[in-house]
Amino acid sequence: MVREIVIWPDPVLKEVAKPVDRVDDTIRRLLDDMAESMYAADGVGLAAPQIAERRRLIVIDTSPRQEGQRLIHLVNPEIVKLEGETTYTEGCLSIPGEAEDVERAAKVWVRALDYHGKPFELEADGLLAIAVQHETDHLNGIVFVDHLSSLKRELIRKRMKKLQAERAAERAEALKGAPKHERAL
Repeated sequence: MVREIVIWPDPVLKEVAKPVDRVDDTIRRLLDDMAESMYAADGVGLAAPQIAERRRLIVIDTSPRQEGQRLIHLVNPEIVKLEGETTYTEGCLSIPGEAEDVERAAKVWVRALDYHGKPFELEADGLLAIAVQHETDHLNGIVFVDHLSSLKRELIRKRMKKLQAERAAERAEALKGAPKHERAL
C-alpha cells in the first residue's frame, strides 16, 4: 500500500526512531508499504519516519541510478565505519522539489537485519553510501537541510510550509466533494 509521505518540517521527522524488537509479518508489511511508497514517489530511499512510523526501518533501491544495485531492507541499521569524503546534490521525498549539496562520507559500512530478521553487513560507496547516510539520518531525527546554512534551511522551510498548506487545502476540498451519509448503520 502506498503511504503518504510526511513533509518537513513536520515534527515526526525530528524524532528519533525506536528500534524494532523482532522482524515479523507486521514489520515486513511495513517494509513492503515503504518500498511501494518510495517507488510511487520515484525515490531511491525511504525511512519509516517519512511515513509517520517511528521505527528504525529503511528501504533503498539505487538501481535506477547506480548499476548493479537492488532493493535493500535495513532493520535497525547501524553505521559502523565511515571512510573518505564526497559532496553530493541531495534531494528528499519529505522535502520535494529541493536539492542542495551535502558533504558525506564516500564509503560506509552498515550492520542491520534484513527483511527476514537475519543480521548482515553492507559495504557501500557511490549513491548507495549517500542514501544509507541520508536515510540513517532520518532515523535520528535529522533531515538533509540540517546540513545546510541556517539561511538556506529557513528559505526551504518557508517553501515547505506553503506546500503543506496547499496540500491541506486540497484535502479539505476533496472532503467537501465526498458523498455525505445521512445516517450510520
